[in-house]
Amino acid sequence: MTTKIPSSILFCCDHNAVRSPMAEALMKQLYGTQAYVQSAGVMSDMEIDGFAVAVCEEIGVELSRHKARSFQELQEIGDHMSSYDLIIALSPASHHKARNLTKVFHIDVEYWPIADPTGGSEKRDQKLESYRIARDDIKRRMIERFGEPCA
Repeated sequence: MTTKIPSSILFCCDHNAVRSPMAEALMKQLYGTQAYVQSAGVMSDMEIDGFAVAVCEEIGVELSRHKARSFQELQEIGDHMSSYDLIIALSPASHHKARNLTKVFHIDVEYWPIADPTGGSEKRDQKLESYRIARDDIKRRMIERFGEPCA
């Protein structure tokens, strides 16, 4: 379903600590400045997840300086929902929130069901593998949606 990259994209998930920051950073790495890209969560009650930082670092994506923010905080700094052409929700709760926040705007909202890697195994290697699967799923969906990345 490769289409033109919208000029502004918001990725969202539950806490803006794992999936949406990975998506934001991957989008910026793969497509550069072709779009204004941000991420937010339904809540921002967590710091960036160390496992997310680690699996992104494996592929040269910097995530350690990410500061989690909610939809509310995004709007408080002047980044209103109406300024985005596309919102990509990566969790059911964020999909619901995004649709509610955009009722009065003509904004495309897509849902990419990316599994939450935070639950599951206690073993580090298995946990890292869950995060890699989420990271790679996001990347695969991006390439399917927006085409091959720029060099």
